[in-house]
Amino acid sequence: MATATKHPPTQDTSNTSVRVEIFDQAYNLRGTNPEYILKLAEYVDSKMRAVADQTHTVDSSRLAVLAALNIADEYHLLKGTVDGGVSDSSKRARRLLEALDEVLHETRRTG
Repeated sequence: MATATKHPPTQDTSNTSVRVEIFDQAYNLRGTNPEYILKLAEYVDSKMRAVADQTHTVDSSRLAVLAALNIADEYHLLKGTVDGGVSDSSKRARRLLEALDEVLHETRRTG
């Protein structure tokens, strides 16, 4: 699970350093809203863990790409709804899901 530790800002007083952990890797990130950064890190961590559970993959690079595809799919579905392009978004989402299914199928085969 993602965790955060606030560090005092160094030179730029508008940015705060936040230490987060995503899929057991620590990252020091900077931003003006540490709570938001933590929320994003927790979300990415949860997506990577969900993909890991579904695919039984331990390669963190592969998991990061699959999680990114999952998040991109969610983004485009929501963006299509907001933009009123639900049908175009659905077509793109369907293509992305097909591509994701192919990657997941390949991942399960290669283990």
